[in-house]
Amino acid sequence: MKLLLIEDEIALADNINAYLSTSEVVCEVATSYNIAIDKLGIYKYDIIILDIMLPDGNGLDIVRYLKENQLESGILIISAKNSLDDRVDGLELGADDYLTKPFHLSELNARLKAIYRRRKFQGHKTLQLNELQIDTDNHEVTIDAELVELTVKEYELLLFFVSNKNRVLTKQTIAEHLWGDNVDFLDSFDFVYQHIKNLRKKIAAAGGQDNIKTIYGLGYKLVVE
Repeated sequence: MKLLLIEDEIALADNINAYLSTSEVVCEVATSYNIAIDKLGIYKYDIIILDIMLPDGNGLDIVRYLKENQLESGILIISAKNSLDDRVDGLELGADDYLTKPFHLSELNARLKAIYRRRKFQGHKTLQLNELQIDTDNHEVTIDAELVELTVKEYELLLFFVSNKNRVLTKQTIAEHLWGDNVDFLDSFDFVYQHIKNLRKKIAAAGGQDNIKTIYGLGYKLVVE
């Protein structure tokens, strides 16, 4: 899961980033409206965590920007303003959820996962793709009830393919989803090929179908009929 946290309170942003950033989650931070708009113009995110009150703009204008540009990110608004009007405005503009400060980080995490499931997998915790089954709560993949041992990046890669089935994904898109801004410091995306190769090999070894196809000159596609 790739997140963008838009929050000008540095201490809070650091705490949220430290809590959410794991080997399974890439969390990037923007501390102002302008930085956020710059990032949204370059990268794609699964979910935007958005404070309404920013030093150089209104967070609700970012919601408008996302909708006007047809960006498919989920939106979770966080704000110290416990105002019904702000909550209603945000939800009517297209936000998925609203969380009032102060909040527990565990609740924030739970709401993010719920938004991700709703937007990517119609709310399902278990995903079925032919003989392959993904338990998104326990991060387990099985083929005909046999556990497939995947690394964290391989699991996230598989989930990314499933959430974008029948769509071509470029190496750069995959790299940005799995590594965030850090891809800017890489000389090539060869590691993407290696991860895909390992994922295919493990699925095949467990008796699964290889539905990940190479689209030469473009990238990769999970083909599902």
